[in-house]
Amino acid sequence: MKAAVTVLAFCVAALLALGMVMLYSSSMTQVGARYLVMQLIWCALGLVLCVTAASMDYQLLRKVAWPLFTLAVLLLLLVLVPHIGRRINGARRWFDFHSFRFQPSEMAKLALIIALAWYGEHFQRQMPGWKRGILVPASFIGLLLGLIFVEPDRGTTILLAAVSSAMLLIAGVRWRYFLPPIVLGACGFAVSIWHDPLRMKRVFSWLYSEEYKDTVGYQARQAMIALGSGGWTGLGLGNGRQKLGFVPEHHTDFILSIIGEELGLIATLLIVLAFVAIVFCGLHIAMRARDTFGLLLASGLTLLIGLQAAINIGVVTSALPNKGLPLPFISYGGSNLLAMLASVGLLLSIARQARVPESIPVDPFKTEEAQTA
Repeated sequence: MKAAVTVLAFCVAALLALGMVMLYSSSMTQVGARYLVMQLIWCALGLVLCVTAASMDYQLLRKVAWPLFTLAVLLLLLVLVPHIGRRINGARRWFDFHSFRFQPSEMAKLALIIALAWYGEHFQRQMPGWKRGILVPASFIGLLLGLIFVEPDRGTTILLAAVSSAMLLIAGVRWRYFLPPIVLGACGFAVSIWHDPLRMKRVFSWLYSEEYKDTVGYQARQAMIALGSGGWTGLGLGNGRQKLGFVPEHHTDFILSIIGEELGLIATLLIVLAFVAIVFCGLHIAMRARDTFGLLLASGLTLLIGLQAAINIGVVTSALPNKGLPLPFISYGGSNLLAMLASVGLLLSIARQARVPESIPVDPFKTEEAQTA
């Protein structure tokens, strides 16, 4: 367990440090050090939250699971109210407090995972059934995902749907009950995308990139140019050209393309390796958790970090359509950074109270030769 915690902390610290460096490099020509200063403030708050979460007993979250879920639902409702929620690029996802923006869907991620962990432990023996295994959890999962969906935020909806589904399977839901609702949900989501002109353009730009390279697919096209021009070792820190107005959102969702251009394929692969290590460490902590609540909580948090990173990397490399999800620990964005560092803190708390493997008792009457044989 000590090795898992050490690797987890090292990888997160390395990604945070790289994120600060690349955030300044990607935005210094437009806004100077403004984004870096704001991210440092959010990082400091996130580290305080991480240490607090790591120091506390994660089992205390059982008592606040549903109040936290209720608060997340209320904030998601409030952000949809005109003149309260901030509307940017056609989506109403933020509260704006002067220079600080808060995205309630980031809090909703943690609230849903905690609520599902409580539910999975409380009804552990009844999870194989249809009612407790599918119908009841689908009601509160659907409520929260529906509010995020109408913001609209399709990327977070897909992410949380995948994490929730995996947690239900870990909790013991049977496949024959699990598959029909998943198929219906996927069909419903596909129909909504079909009737959404903006999202359909993104899908078509992904399928036919050459035809849309100067319109909807411009961002993905420029990101691929940035990654390709970096080669193995990159053009050098600060020497990237695509950040000069060619790649939109180069300091948030597409910061990986700037890293690939300036630091090269080797640095990009190391980032992928760091996230893979975080996922393996998180799963190891989950398997050694002292109770079912810890197992489900650690599994959900690990999947949240790993899947969000995978989706972002897939989007930047044009393996997936544009989803608008930031790269954990690296992209600019205070709300997401707080949520990711809180997740790491909870993983450390679960690891701190993990089960100690039982040692094999030694028979004192056996001879030393027999014990070593």
